[in-house]
Amino acid sequence: MNAVIKVGGKQYFVEENSEIFVEKLNAEPNDVVKFDQVLMLDGKVGSPYLEGVTVLGEVIKNGKRKKIKVFKYKCKDRSNRKTQGHRQPYTQIRITKIAG
Repeated sequence: MNAVIKVGGKQYFVEENSEIFVEKLNAEPNDVVKFDQVLMLDGKVGSPYLEGVTVLGEVIKNGKRKKIKVFKYKCKDRSNRKTQGHRQPYTQIRITKIAG
């Protein structure tokens, strides 16, 4: 079974035993999380969500991604270069069951 779920304003294509990285959730490792906002299940599309379908996942770990650089540059006469960094927090989840 495969499904499309909505988590944190983004959509993710998931299958059983797959791992995804989502925006940080308030959950500890080994917690079970339940996703009710299922947009599609095996080609059946909801409007906007399918009812009676849930996706269960297990939290593997919380962490931060690699640092990215945000660089702003204005050409020659207004030359002020600005570099900033950002590390986005995430939660890694393993999908254990798609019920529906």
